[in-house]
Amino acid sequence: MKRLLLATLDEYIDVGLGNLYRHQEGLLQKVSLETLLQRNPYLLPMKNVGTASKLIESWLNEFLSSSEEELFEDFLVQLAYLVASETFSSEKSSATGVDLEFVNNGVEYLVSIKSGPNWGNSSQHTKLEQDLRKAVATKRQGRSTANIQPVLGICYGSTKTSYVRGYLKVVGQSFWYLISQDKNLYTDIVEPIGYRAKEHNEAFDTEKAKITNRFTRAFIDRFCDPTGAIDWQTLVAWNSGNFNPNDW
Repeated sequence: MKRLLLATLDEYIDVGLGNLYRHQEGLLQKVSLETLLQRNPYLLPMKNVGTASKLIESWLNEFLSSSEEELFEDFLVQLAYLVASETFSSEKSSATGVDLEFVNNGVEYLVSIKSGPNWGNSSQHTKLEQDLRKAVATKRQGRSTANIQPVLGICYGSTKTSYVRGYLKVVGQSFWYLISQDKNLYTDIVEPIGYRAKEHNEAFDTEKAKITNRFTRAFIDRFCDPTGAIDWQTLVAWNSGNFNPNDW
């Protein structure tokens, strides 16, 4: 089962990472220097960044990282669902706030999956608690004979398993064990993610380098003085200059 599971996961990881990188490549094609310049200009001199290429590269990484994090969180959630479906023939749940359902040793697990421990605000935590309580109540109205256990499963982190707000919170290695019955799976999946990412990364890095070089040249032309130093006053004026005497 483990070898078959890992082969299935490898195929999914290849496809999933390919989709993620294609999305990021699409963002690279759409981004403009003007978009990157919409940053706090007063923070930059404090960071002592004097090289235009480093400045552009850091802005580009910030622009891509928020989208990348969101996409990868969804990727992890879908990966977890695939593991559970292969291990327990689990089903995607139709209940609000519940991602999957499966039965193991007479216990019916209703699982909501989050990628990391720092998810949501207090209102979202309260909403999850309500959704899981409602899902359990619905199952019991259907006269389910199984012991029903609502779970918040978190893909990474080291928090110990505990009961919180009426559900079982299972994190990191323990979560991957819950859905796979394999205590080593949480580290086994790192290898295929690593080498598949390396395969997809080459083309992405080439395109990113082109964008960085092009934006760097444009930035130097517009915001560097004849000595090559960044003209912070000109940059701030472009970013924030909007004074109109008629406004006063």
